[in-house]
Amino acid sequence: MAKEVKQKRFQPKLKIKKGDTVKVLSGEDRGTKGTVLEVFPADNKAIVEGVNVNSKHTKPSAKNPNGGIIKQEAPVHISNLQVVVGNQATRIGRKEVDGKIVRYSKKTQEVID
Repeated sequence: MAKEVKQKRFQPKLKIKKGDTVKVLSGEDRGTKGTVLEVFPADNKAIVEGVNVNSKHTKPSAKNPNGGIIKQEAPVHISNLQVVVGNQATRIGRKEVDGKIVRYSKKTQEVID
């Protein structure tokens, strides 16, 4: 009997990249704008500066001799974020320009990056 081999599905490209300015669409921080610090494509999540801030209790260590409570950002699902171009939030598309695939704003047709 032949073994069935499962095909690996490709990871879809995300419309949000590190360094983008984004607006939060839903949740506790709805309406907040911030910069994307890190993106996790496997989980479809991103860390945004000043959004979804949690308190973490830490023990004293060599790095932090006093220990205490540290405020840090937790990941937010990408479906709750929208890229801001200029001063307005917009959806992002992809198109080919001079043989390269680029991101563009669907509202203003302006190329991003």
